[in-house]
Order: sequence, then structure tokens, then C-alpha cells
Amino acid sequence: MELLGYFASIIIGLSLGLIGGGGSILTIPILVYLFKIDPENATSYSLFIVGITSLFGCISHYKMGNLKIKSAMYFAIPSIFSILIIREVIFPKIASTIFSIASYEVSKNFLIMIVFSVLMMAAAISMIRKTKTVEIPPKTNYMQLGIIGFFVGIVTGFLGAGGGFLIIPALLFFANLPMKQAVGTSLLIIFINSSIGFAGDLYIGMPIDYPFLIMISSIALIGMLIGIKLSKKIDGTKLKPIFGWFVLVMGIYIITKEIFFK
Repeated sequence: MELLGYFASIIIGLSLGLIGGGGSILTIPILVYLFKIDPENATSYSLFIVGITSLFGCISHYKMGNLKIKSAMYFAIPSIFSILIIREVIFPKIASTIFSIASYEVSKNFLIMIVFSVLMMAAAISMIRKTKTVEIPPKTNYMQLGIIGFFVGIVTGFLGAGGGFLIIPALLFFANLPMKQAVGTSLLIIFINSSIGFAGDLYIGMPIDYPFLIMISSIALIGMLIGIKLSKKIDGTKLKPIFGWFVLVMGIYIITKEIFFK
């Protein structure tokens, strides 16, 4: 299982490098099911892995001229507030066992995985669906960009997911960015969000296995570099539906396993 986990870690970076998102959607299932990490700790580990991988990715995109710093800041700053509220105030107060019916318990870890599987299926549908051509507004709508940033921060804070599948459409429509710039800018936002979330976990004393994190992050980084190289030759938008079907199957598997085979 661990060998499979190391191989799957390459896909985390590959996805981020090719389409600017999706990597964090895979990180939690890989950590929980292949490396047997507790779901609550997995959300913290995911923030580190996705954050450090995204950092190297946005450096490469910066060299290619694909980063729009102003749009990234308008998106990231509101999300920082929602991440801190979720991870430092709300998340620690959720009880390990939320409620029980007869002998069936609904735990915090169960809730994390169920919400995550729903998020995976929603992300998958957005990747699979063919997007209709829409009229791009002539100016960047920074207010709407910030509002979406706040809600993406909630997702990042609760699930340890970067939210790239939400960030990229927002950058395309509200920041009026071409696809390659949206991908690069998305990686910068994911890095900022993930770093803030992980720093918050360090502050509250979350136990961290650094050698393991560095190993997985290094493998994901290899995938990221491969993905960035391929993105110069392959249109990431054409790969999205394929990746979307893969994520959808994984989401269905998780929700089935958690409900029926726990």
C-alpha cells in the first residue's frame, strides 16, 4: 500500500503542474487510505504537501510570465481570514464523536471524509462538464474575486484542500486571465492558503512527521516538474475531463467505504 502511495504522490504534483488544481483533491485519500494517516492529521499534512509543491510550481510559472500578483492578493487575503477562523477557532472545537445513534457513531474523522468525498464529486463534475463560452467582462471584478476567495478559504481550512477547481474558474471569469495565467496564479494562491493553514496547525501544536512530509512532498514535486514540462506541449483543458472521471470514481469509492464498509 505504501509503495502505491508513493507512486500516487507523483499524480498530486502532475495534476497541479498540468491543470493548476486537483492535486489537493487526491492528497487526503492517498494519506488516509494508502498511508493510514488519521483524517484530521491528513488535512494538516495535505496543507504542507500541496503548499510546498505549489510554491515550486508558481516559481516556474513566474519565470514563464504566468503570475498575476494583484489578482492573487485580492483572492488570497480574504481566504486567509476564513482559513484562520476555521482551523484555529472552529475545527479544534468539533468533538471527536459528534453524535451517536444506537451503536452507530458519527465521528469527526467520518465527517471529514464524507464532506471531502462530496467535494471530490463536485470538483469532478465541474471538470467533466463542457463549459459554455461566456462573455468575459472587460475589467477585473476584485470584489467578487475576494468573496470567492473567502469561501475557498473555508474549504481549505476544513479539508486541507487548495480549492484549485474553484480558484481557476474565478480567475478566468472575474480576473479576466488566460488559462495559463490562471493556472500559474492559482498555484500562488494555493501556496499562500496552504502555508497559512499549516502555520496555524503548528501554532496549536498539531503533531507533524517531518521526514514523511518531506519525502511525499519531494515525490509530488517531481510530478509537478513533469506536469509543468508537459503543460507547454499539452492543453490542460483537454485533460480535465479525464482527470474529472478519475476523481469522481474516487469520490464514490470514499463515500461508499465510509458509510458501508467502516
